[in-house]
Amino acid sequence: MANKLNVAKIKENIKRLKRETYVPVKPDMQMGFVHNNVDCIGCRACEIACKDKNGLMPGPRFRRVMYVEGGSYPQVYAYKVNMSCNHCMEPACLPSCPTGAIFKRKKDGIVDIDSTLCIGCRKCEAACPFGAPQFDPVENVVKKCNMCVDEMDAGRRPYCVMACMMRVLDIGPIDRIADGSYDTKAYGEADKVNIVRQVKSMADPELTNPSIRFVAHSQGKVK
Repeated sequence: MANKLNVAKIKENIKRLKRETYVPVKPDMQMGFVHNNVDCIGCRACEIACKDKNGLMPGPRFRRVMYVEGGSYPQVYAYKVNMSCNHCMEPACLPSCPTGAIFKRKKDGIVDIDSTLCIGCRKCEAACPFGAPQFDPVENVVKKCNMCVDEMDAGRRPYCVMACMMRVLDIGPIDRIADGSYDTKAYGEADKVNIVRQVKSMADPELTNPSIRFVAHSQGKVK
């Protein structure tokens, strides 16, 4: 059942947004994802776990495993890229929302949506360069990955991370993931030279500063 719209708060937010200049929240600690493109086997257990957790109908996928193949014989290659919402430092979806339904948490930088304020205008969907917000035509609202915020608050990890049988998907403080100091099974010592912000066919990270890093395949590394 769709959540009842909080009309009073929507009107209050609209008035506030009209008089305020958007300033990105500076979180106390920015949490983010890391995915090992090389060791991922593409089992899609993370996708299924995410759909199960969020009760998604066939079609919408908050987390997406993408297969990348290329080259010509005998120099062929294949790898997987796994992405969901990147909980950006400067999310494009947030200032595009006319009702203030989208917010970024101060303590961990998670970007979430208050469905009681969402009017289904889909402006956030158009603004996001990574395709994270997805429209639900049944409830007439936009939804997306919120890093299983209830699990995080309970001291656990998101469903997608817990479902990864190869342990190539993980979360942690994005600054420590980026510099290779975070203790994770998603990468080893030799992988640290291949930790990058962007892989091929991905939107420019300078647009929103996404909180995700990849252990990139040699043919997929951009920067």
